[in-house]
Amino acid sequence: MSAPLVVPVLHAVTSHEIVAAKGFADRARAVMAAGRGRVAVHLRTSDLPTRSLFILAELLAEAQRPTGAWVIVNDRLDVALASAVRGVQLPARALEVRDARRLGGDRVRIGASVHDASGAAAAAAQGADWLVAGHVYDTPTHAAQPGHGEAFIGDIVRAVGAHGPPVVAIGGVTPARVAPLRRAGAGGVAAIRGIWAAEDPSAAVGEYLSAYDGTDGAGAGPHGQR
Repeated sequence: MSAPLVVPVLHAVTSHEIVAAKGFADRARAVMAAGRGRVAVHLRTSDLPTRSLFILAELLAEAQRPTGAWVIVNDRLDVALASAVRGVQLPARALEVRDARRLGGDRVRIGASVHDASGAAAAAAQGADWLVAGHVYDTPTHAAQPGHGEAFIGDIVRAVGAHGPPVVAIGGVTPARVAPLRRAGAGGVAAIRGIWAAEDPSAAVGEYLSAYDGTDGAGAGPHGQR
């Protein structure tokens, strides 16, 4: 029997501006080295040409083996399958998990972005390896929409059940907010500005992981330590 999949607990999600910034590849490799197998770098950009995205994915994938970190491509299953990255993140508007699994088999791991309990249950039933759920707190990314709050994460965790995929909380997550998210049941957290806007992204990774490890997972549900 194969060992159960251990999904990284910290997801460093990018934007087009982050990816386009000078020195991004070096910063991304530093983040991967700092978090090792506990961090995943998400390449999320809608403005990068396909070839450029593929080249960047391949470049960062070279750091996966020595660090144990993951590289995940957002939305573009074709790029994820063509490159050596570990996974693909499917936005709510993208392919359903079952269709991505049918096309890609087990060549890449599949995460799904969810915004309500019913969507989470459906993605879990279709075999998603993890769920990114949000947005939890107020964030400039969704300035016109208030955050759902920590109870939202609890709702998602209950919807997928004790044997469902880990739920990764996203949206305004700071290290200080990791503990209540863990208590709500989150099996991981995602950050954008908290990592990439930090003066030292590597140090920021350490802060998030220390905050994650500083909680005992009490009340965190089945994925508290995943």
